[in-house]
This record gives sequence, C-alpha cells and structure tokens, in this order.
Amino acid sequence: MLIQRPFWKKLIEDAWKEKSIVWLMGVRRVGKTSLCHSLEDIEYFDCERPRVRQLFSDPESFLEAQQGKRIALDEIHRLDNPSEVLKIAADHYPTIKIVATGSSTLGASAKFRDTLTGRKRAVWLTPLLLEEMALFGNEDIRHRFLFGGFPSFFEKKQLPEKDFQEWIDAYWAKDIQELFSIEKRNSFLKFTELLLANSGGMFEASRFAAPCEVSRQTIANYLQILEETFVVNVIRPFSTHKPTEIVMAPKVYGFDTGFVHYAKGRSELRVDDLGSMWEQCVLNEINGYLQTRSVNYWRDKRGYEIDFVMSSRSGNKITAIECKFNTLPEDLVPMGISSIGKNFEAFRSLYPEGENFIVSSNIDSPFTRKYKELSVAFIGVKDLVKKLR
Repeated sequence: MLIQRPFWKKLIEDAWKEKSIVWLMGVRRVGKTSLCHSLEDIEYFDCERPRVRQLFSDPESFLEAQQGKRIALDEIHRLDNPSEVLKIAADHYPTIKIVATGSSTLGASAKFRDTLTGRKRAVWLTPLLLEEMALFGNEDIRHRFLFGGFPSFFEKKQLPEKDFQEWIDAYWAKDIQELFSIEKRNSFLKFTELLLANSGGMFEASRFAAPCEVSRQTIANYLQILEETFVVNVIRPFSTHKPTEIVMAPKVYGFDTGFVHYAKGRSELRVDDLGSMWEQCVLNEINGYLQTRSVNYWRDKRGYEIDFVMSSRSGNKITAIECKFNTLPEDLVPMGISSIGKNFEAFRSLYPEGENFIVSSNIDSPFTRKYKELSVAFIGVKDLVKKLR
C-alpha cells in the first residue's frame, strides 16, 4: 500500500506554484520514487529503463506530447543530457509540471552542464521525520534510531543488515560510478564507513588519509562528494573569528542513524547511543522541515560547545540549540541546568542576542528556566521547528 506523506507532497505542490520544474533530491532508497507515485494525476517515467530513455532521443517531441500534464522523471541522470531536457521544458513547455529525481545536488555531476538557475525549485527528501513514524506504523523512537529513516527499512521487524550492505554497494555502483570519476573503490568506501562510524565527530582530513591509503587532498575531495550526494552533513563552526573560537574544523554527521549503527557494527541500541542519535535526528528535522543546510555548531578553545547554531536572516539574532534525549526532573534545578547553562553562558558572552533552546524527546509543552541571567527554553522538536520557521 502506498503511504501518503502530506508534508512532502505539499512541499512539491507549493514548489510547482513557483516553477514548473521541481528537483527532488535525496539519497538512494529514501523514498523519492514512492513519493512521486503518490502525487495526484502524475505520469511516471523511470529513466533507468532503456525504453524510457529512447523516448528522449527527440526531447521536443516527447515534451510536446506531455503538454498540460504532470510528469515524474525518476533517476533523470540516466539520460544522455538531462539538463537540456529540463531546460527546454522550463523555457518552452511551461504548462508541463515536472518532478525530476536524483541522488545528488543538481550541480554535482558533469552530466548536468546547466544547473537550471532560476528555472527550478529544489526539494530535499530527508530520512523519515519523527512525526511520520506513525504513518509507517511504529512510534518507537528507539526503533527509528536503530533501523534508520528509510521507509522500507523502518517498516521491518528484524534489523535489515543485508539491506544496509546492499545499499552501500548500490551507492558505489549507481551513484558514484555513474556521476563521478572515482577509481579507488576500497579507499572511498572505507572513508565513507569511517565517517558514518564517527558521526558527529570533529573532522580532520589527515586522520583519514593513512587508513584509507590516499592523500589528504583526496580525502577532502571524497568528503565533498559525500556531502553532494547527501550521505553526510558537514556542519561548519560558527565564528566571527574571535581569538577564543574554533574557526576551521567542521563536524560531520552521517545521513541516517541506522547506517551509523551499521557502520559501528552494532545490532542493538546502547543507552550511551541515545544522546548522539537524538542529536542526529534533531539535525534531520531541521534539514527536512526548513529545507536548509545553513546549520552551524559553536565551540571555543576552553571546550564550551553549542550543538547547533542558526542565524536569523538579518544576522542580528543567533539561535543556540542544545540536544538532550530526555530532560529529567534533576535537570531542572539550578545544579542540573548548570552544565549546559555554562555552554550557553560562554556563547552569549560573545553573541548576546537570540534564543536558547534545550530540545528533548520527552517534552510535550515548552517551558523556560533561568540560568543566572539567561533564559533557557526546554522544548520538543516539533515546537522547535515552529520557532525556527
């Protein structure tokens, strides 16, 4: 049965109101094909099929026959010149509503010689949002942590370890080999697995060069490819280059909690994993709902740190977000809040304007506590997203 996903369908419909071309991007098997099929009055074309690719030998004849329709061009990078097809459609056939899917940003591959600037709207389909778990029949967040956010993985009762490995193999064969010029399979996949296993950690290219048997520059190139294909989220430090701040080293998060566990070789969820898994899910919620990668972290040379930092459009106010899986009664007394409060205090000594949030999985109604002169709001992730929008 095809499960309806209202949030994502509305994003696509709203994007169509602005442009006739929607670029639906996200990692392989994240649910792009099913989402396309769920759209009303859609005609679906799978560009992996040779017979479909033959239809585009004369793009204008194909598009002429589609006037006034809504069509999905799945895996469009399999066409010889996908950007030409979309450009012709945008410029000469505006009555056709097209959703085209791919597993990377539009400009990541040399196949897309034109990134369609001004002609498209992009929608980034992330792994399952937390409010979608009920749609797929399971509201256990620990299940979401361990099985991950691919709909087909999440729905299973037994941990699909073979599926995780099959995905990694397909990612190399169908995404990396077709879109990029990477020769050293073992080195690239070793680096990918190391990054996933160290999700949320500080990144230094030289740490990975020796175990992957490639140069530091090659590691930097690999990281860019992983980011462009949505397999990692690179979170860069927020800084105005004050002497006390960390200004260079990014933090790198794996794209999905299930794959992070698989890369670590774990088949069970550990208590000490809950905090890092929650942090990663909060980042996924921000990415999905806000459709942005404009998220930073902050850290100073004394070790004080804020998990996520987001600037307002004006740049005058900076939102500081700390992630804590569960907020307990002892966290709410002055002694309990002091450990996280010191992080906020250090940050606000440099950037006084903005809200401070502690986001937890067990908070239904937001409330505020004081740490010295600072107000700190305890909030659930749903209300956090509302505040950030």
